[in-house]
Amino acid sequence: MGRLGTLTALYVTQYLGIGFITVGLTAILRDGGTSLDTLALLQVVGLIWPVKFLWAPLLDRYGSRRRGHYRSWLLVFQTALVLALLALLPFADPAARIGPVVAICAMFVFFSATQDIAADAVAVRLLTDSARGVGNGIQVAASYLGNLLGGGACVLVYDRFGWAPAIGLLAALTSVGLLVVWRFREPVRVDPAPGLGVAYRALLSVLGQPGCRRWTFGVVPLVYVGAGMAYALLTPALVDAGWSLGRIGVVTGVVTSVPAIVVGLVAGLGVGRLGRAGMLVVGGGALVLSTALLLPLMGGYAPLGGTVVALCAFLAAYTAVNVVLYTVNMDYSRPASGGTDFTVLSSFGLVCSFVAGSVGLAAAGRLGYPAVTVASIVLVGAGVVVGLRHQRRFARPAERGRRPAVREPARIAG
Repeated sequence: MGRLGTLTALYVTQYLGIGFITVGLTAILRDGGTSLDTLALLQVVGLIWPVKFLWAPLLDRYGSRRRGHYRSWLLVFQTALVLALLALLPFADPAARIGPVVAICAMFVFFSATQDIAADAVAVRLLTDSARGVGNGIQVAASYLGNLLGGGACVLVYDRFGWAPAIGLLAALTSVGLLVVWRFREPVRVDPAPGLGVAYRALLSVLGQPGCRRWTFGVVPLVYVGAGMAYALLTPALVDAGWSLGRIGVVTGVVTSVPAIVVGLVAGLGVGRLGRAGMLVVGGGALVLSTALLLPLMGGYAPLGGTVVALCAFLAAYTAVNVVLYTVNMDYSRPASGGTDFTVLSSFGLVCSFVAGSVGLAAAGRLGYPAVTVASIVLVGAGVVVGLRHQRRFARPAERGRRPAVREPARIAG
């Protein structure tokens, strides 16, 4: 299996269980009478992901030279993912033993987050500048595919055959990633592993690279807060517009995932052809327009056909922008501390998304859905402008060489 195939398997399998926990298990528990307050506790375990940077330096520092520095971590945590899922098998009525179920889910999320650190570090090492767009397109598309399988297919199996077959399918699919890791041969690490103090200093030193602070604290918050606020409003707006929970689940969990998967792969290729700046303009412009298409929904008008088109367009555009953001984050990730660097940069974006969801919902309660949606459009548009300026000033040499005709007029006009 090639490098991209290996990364695809790793990213898909890490999201299978996450999709099941956040979507499938939530639906199963609610159907069994679990209260919303308890379901909120299950969602809290997702907060493990934004803080994974706290232990990312450990993976950069320690690792087996004989088995492969990051491969040795992948072997451990890919196995742990399978075992955590198998640990759920005895809980055929999860609503009756919610405490142990939540505890196992929290362990799974920790294992998944740590596997993601190692997978990202492998991607930093394996992918050349020209391949990073495709690699990150695969990563984003794989997250949707994993959620689709874990949150959709496994729930259908549960509905038809019961708990044990659903969990067994989930574990079997996740074990595919273990087989891939077993066969994977990581290139020998020629650079010495950093000392633990150096590895932890990388948490901050990554921001010292030219343009990294401007990207991380300028572009990323504008785009993620803008898009995150609009995204958080979707389900409440659909409920307020009279959609049933069943329809909301099918449309937002299944129908919109398909174009997002396709666009994730296409956007990865687009980064290679158009460059980071070009794809940011295309994806960001599409995100601004698609967010505007949500305004009828935010005003309470939600016909099925038009709303599905708007939701698909929004999620697809959001996916395209994510691919660009992840690619630039990987550009700033150094081979010796790739796990830490990429984790720090991507975790900050995740925190922005969490905060944006809370702020967006609170603001909508006071100002209404349409006002928050307009604010989202403005923020995303500003993020694209700032991101374009950033790339024109701090683009990598390969990027600068690909579009000289675009940069010169912009410099003169500025």
